[in-house]
Amino acid sequence: MYPNIEAERARAGLSRAQLAERLGVSYGTVKNWMQGATDIPCTKLIALSRMFRCSTDYLLGVEAAPPARRSI
Repeated sequence: MYPNIEAERARAGLSRAQLAERLGVSYGTVKNWMQGATDIPCTKLIALSRMFRCSTDYLLGVEAAPPARRSI
């Protein structure tokens, strides 16, 4: 459901379990987000954006390509 989040996770060399740990949620929660079973809370979407240094629009698929990486 969110191929850009999956791509950024893979680019960062993180498993879904590792991503879940960094976000302070369970593996099942991340799995449910990626399958579209539950919505990603805004706070976690912002955390993903900061972690991957890209926009939330890109992560959600609103933007087709990631803009230049922002420094945070």
